[in-house]
Amino acid sequence: MALNRDFVGRSFPPGEPYEVTRLKIREFADAIGDPNPIYRDREAAKAAGHPDVIAPPTFPIAVSFIDGLSDPGLGLNFAMVVHGGQRFEYTRPLRAGDVVTAVATITEIRSIGANEKLDITTEITTVEGELVCTSYSTIVERGA
Repeated sequence: MALNRDFVGRSFPPGEPYEVTRLKIREFADAIGDPNPIYRDREAAKAAGHPDVIAPPTFPIAVSFIDGLSDPGLGLNFAMVVHGGQRFEYTRPLRAGDVVTAVATITEIRSIGANEKLDITTEITTVEGELVCTSYSTIVERGA
């Protein structure tokens, strides 16, 4: 079944603010197997010009999940979903001490053969309103 095109342009409100901590950054860096010391050592991060440890470039995926995708009106079958693509544009790195929220917008839905492609743009900002990163995600529902 085709996804509901009425969802194109719909933005989803942010969830609870997410605190980016040194521990969360280290756990993420460990999970992706990146030993870079600027993700673990404050002095190494300062030597590289940062005020504290910074998060790996793909860390925003941890805060950009969209609860709205489970809206039955969209018609998305999660059992058939694969991650089709991901990229990030940064204003600055996420760093320990940031408290952020994410607002996601469905920017495109289209059919590709028997598949449905869903593009989502997510703006990740500090609770003070500073844009830190924009995430561009593509998910594909197979065999729709």
